[in-house]
Amino acid sequence: MNIKSLFSDICFLFSVVSECPLLKRRAMFTGIIEEVGSVGGIIRGSLSIKLSINCSKILNDIKAGDSIAVNGICLTATDLGRNWFSADVMPETMRKTGLDKLNISDKVNLERALRLSDRLGGHIVSGHIDGTGIITGRSEEDNAIWLTLEAPDSIMKYIVMKGSVALDGTSLTVAYADEKCFRVSLIPLTAGVTTLGTRRVGDSINIECDVLGKYVEKLLNGNTLESKPKKDISLDFLKDNGFA
Repeated sequence: MNIKSLFSDICFLFSVVSECPLLKRRAMFTGIIEEVGSVGGIIRGSLSIKLSINCSKILNDIKAGDSIAVNGICLTATDLGRNWFSADVMPETMRKTGLDKLNISDKVNLERALRLSDRLGGHIVSGHIDGTGIITGRSEEDNAIWLTLEAPDSIMKYIVMKGSVALDGTSLTVAYADEKCFRVSLIPLTAGVTTLGTRRVGDSINIECDVLGKYVEKLLNGNTLESKPKKDISLDFLKDNGFA
């Protein structure tokens, strides 16, 4: 495969996505946690839940229908109060994430959706969790906390050294990776302003892999603009591939 052509395809696809009016209305995040809230209420259905989250800072400019990432999961605020919001969680989200393990008073990472005028301090995070991993190691080195995580093959194939990964919605750099596990290092600020600083061995954690790796995989598998020259990027193309 022509690597130059592959890179060109990826860049072109991202440029089209970023300028599409429909896609600009889709929620995106940066992985920079704005506030740690707490679970104020859980109403459990047979396969779903309704969550109430206690918080303050992120409610400043939020209205019903806006998106908020809760432990990295993009949820829609359905009801709002002075210091809380609630969101419905559907069965598919329950299957893919660790929300089923939440209890009253548990702490959660919160981030409002990215605005086009915001700085991108972390990396592009969609809020669509790829799955969960388990913390298998925790250690301290001077001012840093090291976390080791094991995850399924379906996640590990996207984890690369010095690449980006979102853990419970927090943008981090992969410091080590092999076939079965990977490691990240937390600076004191990250450990203090997110829930990650209190996570322990055995805890389950939501993982979202860097979306760029998924684009590359799709292109390498033959679904490229070069191999399908007659199918230009259009609104129909974006709909067929899940972007609109």
